[in-house]
Amino acid sequence: MGNKLVIFTEEQFEDYQDCTFFTRKEILRVHKRFREVSPDLVPKSMTGREPVTVRVPLEKMEKLPELRENPFRQRICQVFSRDGKGNLTFEDFLDLLSVFSEQAPRDIKVFYAFKIYDFDGDHHIGPQDLEQSLRLLTHNELTPEEVAQVCEKVIEESDVDGDGKLSFMEFEHVITRAPDFLSTFHIRI
Repeated sequence: MGNKLVIFTEEQFEDYQDCTFFTRKEILRVHKRFREVSPDLVPKSMTGREPVTVRVPLEKMEKLPELRENPFRQRICQVFSRDGKGNLTFEDFLDLLSVFSEQAPRDIKVFYAFKIYDFDGDHHIGPQDLEQSLRLLTHNELTPEEVAQVCEKVIEESDVDGDGKLSFMEFEHVITRAPDFLSTFHIRI
């Protein structure tokens, strides 16, 4: 009695439930997964500023079983990290898993998918972004000519306004027609 470890304050729990698609139980499970990545770095109790100050390095985050096999693991961590380098705080990790949860709505998933594919951060998916995506997806197994041909075809079929790159709306139009998007843009905790 009375020995129960307090991991988060009541206010933190309420904030996390308001800002994610998780229940208290799931938030505790996310904390457990985060702590398993780096038990030497992540404290058991995070009732102070630890959720926003303790950062687990990208190299450790990439080893998570949920990310390890994903060719976009580094980019995913970069998009969700406050430092932009892929080093994640607990709150960054919570956001990441919330967006990739089954409960997250399609429009949120599409928004973050766009950010992940927009490698240069110019708010468009251009030929260079597509090339980088293809290299990751194919493990550099395509020739430069094949990469160029695929990128050209994607832009030709998806670029409605003819500016040579995909806007968010053009990307959203393509993604919403992809039947397996929701099932592949998912990480189970």
